[in-house]
Amino acid sequence: MSTVCVHFHSPHRAGMASTILKALFSSQTRVKLLSTFLLHPEEEYYIRELTRLLHEQINSIRRELENLRRIGLVRARHRNRKKYYRIDLEFPLFPELKSMFAKEVQADSPIVASLKKLPGVDLIVLAGVFVGTDTKVDLLVVGDVKKEMLEALLLQDSSLKNVKYSIFSQADFLYRLSLKDRFISDILSDPRNLNVHNVIQKQIDEAKGKQ
Repeated sequence: MSTVCVHFHSPHRAGMASTILKALFSSQTRVKLLSTFLLHPEEEYYIRELTRLLHEQINSIRRELENLRRIGLVRARHRNRKKYYRIDLEFPLFPELKSMFAKEVQADSPIVASLKKLPGVDLIVLAGVFVGTDTKVDLLVVGDVKKEMLEALLLQDSSLKNVKYSIFSQADFLYRLSLKDRFISDILSDPRNLNVHNVIQKQIDEAKGKQ
């Protein structure tokens, strides 16, 4: 997993975050568990199920689950003689961690690889469902990209059938940016969004310079 940055808005929260993050990323098994729980917050899992999903030893899974439970990130309950674990949505850093892991996974996902191969694409920005935030649009695409091709690509993954997207020609996008278009500016300036493909940075900088 590549280096990630999380921004916190108070000294107290930043100090707490530093302590927690050091504890979170010291084990590969723990990182796998974090990804599973954070990207599927509505699901709960029992230990043997996790060993199969993550291809890790049961003792390692059990140990890391206890570590995560101890810091309050996951909670456990008994059902049908099994102990189930799930993310605690009230955990103070849940939104930041979810967004972080969503970005890491999406940056290397098959859908992103396919989007980059679309003919004529100049810029791809992931937002909304791709990075765990609530936004007007989930996917911004700039370039000479056919709507039909983009929709066909998204339909290949049933989980993406409701993705909200916007396509702009390069000229229209840069013109709107030069006029401080709120929609465009908000997408580009939001640090939670993920820019996964950009071959027009020079043109973007020039358009911003006209503001």
